[in-house]
Amino acid sequence: MNNLLEDTFTKELPQDPILENTRRQVEKACYSFVIPKKTANPKLLHVAPEMAATLGINNDFLTTKEFLEIVTGNKVVDNSKPYAMCYGGHQFGNWAGQLGDGRAINLGEIVHDKKRWFLQLKGAGETPYSRTADGLAVLRSSVREYLCSEAMFYLGVPTTRALSLSLTGDNVLRDMLYNGNQAFEKGAIVSRVAPSFLRFGNYEIFSSRQDYKTLKTLVDYTIKHFYPHITENGKVGYIQFFKEVAERTLTMIIHWQRVGFVHGVMNTDNLSILGLTIDYGPYGWLEGYDTDWTPNTTDRQHKRYRYGNQPNIGLWNLYQLANSVYPLIEDAEPLEAILEDYNNNYASQYLDMMSAKVGFFAKDEKDAQLLEALEAVLQTIETDMTLFFRLLSDVSKKDSASLAVTKIKEAFYSPEALKENILTNWENWFTRYLKRLAIESFSDAERKEKMHLVNPKYVLRNYMAQLAIDKADEGDYSLIDELYTLLKNPYDEQPDNEKWFAKRPEWARNKVGCSMLSCSS
Repeated sequence: MNNLLEDTFTKELPQDPILENTRRQVEKACYSFVIPKKTANPKLLHVAPEMAATLGINNDFLTTKEFLEIVTGNKVVDNSKPYAMCYGGHQFGNWAGQLGDGRAINLGEIVHDKKRWFLQLKGAGETPYSRTADGLAVLRSSVREYLCSEAMFYLGVPTTRALSLSLTGDNVLRDMLYNGNQAFEKGAIVSRVAPSFLRFGNYEIFSSRQDYKTLKTLVDYTIKHFYPHITENGKVGYIQFFKEVAERTLTMIIHWQRVGFVHGVMNTDNLSILGLTIDYGPYGWLEGYDTDWTPNTTDRQHKRYRYGNQPNIGLWNLYQLANSVYPLIEDAEPLEAILEDYNNNYASQYLDMMSAKVGFFAKDEKDAQLLEALEAVLQTIETDMTLFFRLLSDVSKKDSASLAVTKIKEAFYSPEALKENILTNWENWFTRYLKRLAIESFSDAERKEKMHLVNPKYVLRNYMAQLAIDKADEGDYSLIDELYTLLKNPYDEQPDNEKWFAKRPEWARNKVGCSMLSCSS
């Protein structure tokens, strides 16, 4: 990894002058230097060869002790100056002050094929931003992050990536459900990769402290390296920067809604300035279609981060970012216009996305009403989102409404409940749907092919990840590799993997790790 270079981040942005790794408030600095904690007996569990190739890392090097030592923090390569970023954030709607990289350490930047990537270790030890925590991560959360980062990439969702998953050989004490029952778990580290790990909170912290000098330096750095096509200086450039962040954020969330992904903890410190899905904590996949569902136990009461509210939270977070960059612009009107555009654009983009999911490629003024009716009928009986939209492509223009219902019946968790009013509602909807399909110029086969491009057959359901975690706890890592391979082609039929095209099993309905998760790492 000789192409691991000294950071532009550490070269161009102000550093914390204190070098001791002690918890503290860090003022007027974007980062603090910190060395990863050495691990007792590291072991490489899995590596993403495609990501390695993207970074220009030779396959042979992936099997070396040196690679293992680098991705577990036991070796700092030449020219690398590891650091943790300073940022703040709104957590569950409340300003939390300084947060920062509490268990993530950035190793440096890799340049390959004229692209620059930041390499980061998650779970590599405490930093000045760890507060009362130990800066470590455990196997269960690391397996989930590793698999989901790559699964999202292959789904076509903007995301940070993962390079490797390793055991540290150390035990980590965790209270998994925050109920006072602490237990030791296996420690692990994920090496994460992204063009940048900057998030909204990086800008909020300086604005909240009225440190506008550092704020301007950071925004200028961000535009220079990640939005270089913005050539306007000053106010005009900052407005364009905010506009593009809003557009990227919206694009990301539309993709989340398309595949049924629920982030679970959309705090402003977990929103990427590049519109990438970042920080895979208590996430989940919508199984029974329920717009009020959240996977986060911490959010169970108020459901702030529920599936149906993610677009609104994206907008709320953008308001906080707008407040943060306002001192550089001192004009609210253009920022307000951009936020209003987010609302308008969401409505049109969501309609386009849902139309593609159900096979509407021509335009009809009544499509929005028909799609609203679908979302209502989906919730009259517990219906698996992934199965329903994939099976819907089997419906033919010449089918009767009752036959169409039969074709998607496998998506119902309790098909025996499909009777009386519920059955009538479904048949009524399909009567309207089949009439609408008649105006489509594509054949059934052509429409099916196009629907398959936006409706995945395989997603990383929580129970699947939990099965991989359980096996890994026993020292069997084969299921991690099986799922990794499966999820590289989520839109393909994969006949040999048909067992994963199935509803959540009943044993997983209320099992910890399958239906509910905490922020515990």
